[in-house]
Amino acid sequence: MFAKHVFYEGRVQGVGFRYTVKALANEFEVSGWVRNLADGRVELLVVSTDDEALDAFLQEILDSRLEHHIKGVTATDVEAPDGLRGFSIRD
Repeated sequence: MFAKHVFYEGRVQGVGFRYTVKALANEFEVSGWVRNLADGRVELLVVSTDDEALDAFLQEILDSRLEHHIKGVTATDVEAPDGLRGFSIRD
């Protein structure tokens, strides 16, 4: 399993960011969640059995209509949590 913990900075709240990410996740073999943070960033945890699918998903986010809202991205490889299924938006 491959997993990444990602933080997006910029004007990433109030623009449909989480819903766009969730819709994109449905096109890839990934699981995880996305949520807004109190400091204005968006946090993403994404897991896949396919490293290339995970990277393609993250690139698709950058290439999507969200591109001009993103001013910074911090991504870290993490250990995949057990039992994560599907993709959700967290509050």
